[in-house]
Amino acid sequence: MISRTLPQQEDHLFAVLSGKRFLQMEGLGNEVPFFIYPYPPEDALAVAAAKKRIKNRLSNAGITVFEINLYDLSVELLRERGVWDRILAIEPDQDKADFREMLQGMLDPQLHIAPAIRDRLAQADSDIFFLTGIGEVFPHIRSHNVLNNLQSVVKGKPMLMFFPGRYEQSDTLGSSLVLFGRLKDDQYYRAKNILEQEA
Repeated sequence: MISRTLPQQEDHLFAVLSGKRFLQMEGLGNEVPFFIYPYPPEDALAVAAAKKRIKNRLSNAGITVFEINLYDLSVELLRERGVWDRILAIEPDQDKADFREMLQGMLDPQLHIAPAIRDRLAQADSDIFFLTGIGEVFPHIRSHNVLNNLQSVVKGKPMLMFFPGRYEQSDTLGSSLVLFGRLKDDQYYRAKNILEQEA
């Protein structure tokens, strides 16, 4: 894989995302139009700034991006259900494992996250879907679970997930999401690394 600096990656992302091939999801065969942008977690602030610039450049080119931050979505869903304040109140005294289990139940990707994303996408007129906030919701929501549950939800437009870590692809072991470059989040083989796509 070609090693690029962050500014080079930003230019590459814009070139790919604004290309007809990407927007029309050409050359995917029967694969889902999911792409992953893996980046070193320590570059999170620089990547957030680059993402903002990319969205502006795409907007200037007449391409609309709809972004969902998983952390913001989770808080929104918990507020809608009237449990947010209660969760904040019990968190300091709750056993960490019990707290994680409780939140995982409340934010189950199949029952809660995917339907909420489907509803929001249906209301948004956009060309590309950005999924962010992956690191902020770990370990309560695992990225491979979200991706698996979005396969039937995100249709008709390409999705790019900003992933703080590595997306390792190997002929023998398959593909794995390695969150923060340390935690193997599990195998997920259906997405393509956006940095390996041609503009």
